[in-house]
Amino acid sequence: MSYPKTVVITGASRGIGKSMAELFANKKYNVLINYNNSEKSAFDLYNKLKSKGLSVKMFKADVSNRNDIDLMMKFCIEEFGSIDVLINNAGISQGKLFIDITDEDFDRMINVNLKGVFYCSQEALKYMLPNKRGKIINISSIWGMAGASCEVHYSAAKAGIIGLTKALAKELGPSNIQVNCIAPGIIQTDMLSSYNQSELSVLQENTPLMRLGSPKDIAACALFLASSHSDFITGQIISPNGGFII
Repeated sequence: MSYPKTVVITGASRGIGKSMAELFANKKYNVLINYNNSEKSAFDLYNKLKSKGLSVKMFKADVSNRNDIDLMMKFCIEEFGSIDVLINNAGISQGKLFIDITDEDFDRMINVNLKGVFYCSQEALKYMLPNKRGKIINISSIWGMAGASCEVHYSAAKAGIIGLTKALAKELGPSNIQVNCIAPGIIQTDMLSSYNQSELSVLQENTPLMRLGSPKDIAACALFLASSHSDFITGQIISPNGGFII
């Protein structure tokens, strides 16, 4: 493929999404930075990458709103001409006892973390399917694989992403579109802000590689899955977690 590939990264203003946006832009992808609430962080990232002469655009969209996503994908096509890779990274987390989870808590968790993947994938496929090529990379979590106490709704949503990935990979395989999932382990992002140093030390000690992951670890995995090196890989759950779950 001689032309620059285009990647849409949801939730790209901070943490793992930001690291992916930086890596893909530096690898000469056209990058659409999606954000919703973190406008300043998104603009800072955009300006940083743009100042290096890299090909980036940004778009505010709530992944749980189909109309927003429809407009974002149309914007991407207008600006870059294609959508080659979609990374469904946007997500929220919440720690809460199961009996205290409200209907609103549960609905928001599912709407952002799972329905957002549904909306973004459907809208991107309008442009991938006619071209008979594309890659969708969904970001789940080790808690979608193993479950986390006091994060039942989060674990359920992330487990749903895994099931969606496997089923969609089977459906899209004949169209030469690969669908894979990354299930990160304990990664040093804002989602760990509620943990104290003692709790983080325990998590590190329980990781065979004896360190917590970084956003760059996940970005590197995403770059591989977006590349031609992964053309025979689909429907897989890859978990960069340092051995925390084996």
